[in-house]
Amino acid sequence: MPATKVEFSGSLGASLAARLDTPDPSEFPEPTAFALFAHCFTCGKDIAAAARIARGLTARGYGVLRFDFTGLGHSEGEFACTNFSSNVEDLILAAEWLAEHHRAPSILIGHSLGGAAVLAAAGELDSVRAVVTIGAPAEPAHVEHLFGGQTAEIEARGEVALTLAGRPFTIRRQFLEDIRESVIRDRIAGLRRALLVMHSPIDNTVGIENAEHIFVAAKHPKSFVSLDDADHLLTRAEDAEFAAEVIAAWARRYSE
Repeated sequence: MPATKVEFSGSLGASLAARLDTPDPSEFPEPTAFALFAHCFTCGKDIAAAARIARGLTARGYGVLRFDFTGLGHSEGEFACTNFSSNVEDLILAAEWLAEHHRAPSILIGHSLGGAAVLAAAGELDSVRAVVTIGAPAEPAHVEHLFGGQTAEIEARGEVALTLAGRPFTIRRQFLEDIRESVIRDRIAGLRRALLVMHSPIDNTVGIENAEHIFVAAKHPKSFVSLDDADHLLTRAEDAEFAAEVIAAWARRYSE
């Protein structure tokens, strides 16, 4: 499928690396709609699940923009200076780039903490008609559990170097303060967009109860799809491909 590397300025002024995947023009002269994909915490746009879901959507006629948040992947900037709020702002800027250069996104898709970010950003984007969360926490503060017993040390020292997913990251006090203040339950209740919640009942990183909290807080139209025995990162190809197939079919009624 055709793919284009692009860049745009993020919320902290850094250049963010993005990839725009579009369907084969011989099959789809124009994309059915454009989706904006937000990756998981400390991940990147090129993680296997994101790439496979984007591929699955483009095969079904959608365009997909995915990008690395500030300080991650191929994007510039310092991760330690970022927080949940800056991620939400990065998402809005990505949507603005898409609207300026192609067509505004009508679908937001977020994986893990990216799911919480799309729930927070949707209300700021008039073009968005449908929102999809995959293994998302009900609140951003959920990621605190990843810091083990070092939360108190972060608060006391101001910043601590941690190893997350096998890589070193510096977490600052401002990050903790931001995720605690960024309560999104009211935003979910006032979403006024179609919502699809996808979650594995055996997810041991973000428990299934988070999907319940999101689903109960949201108003209709809303749908839930179980990812059965998938892991949190959808590392098996068939799990990501299933997610793409469901998203494509579900989103079509909100895209035409």
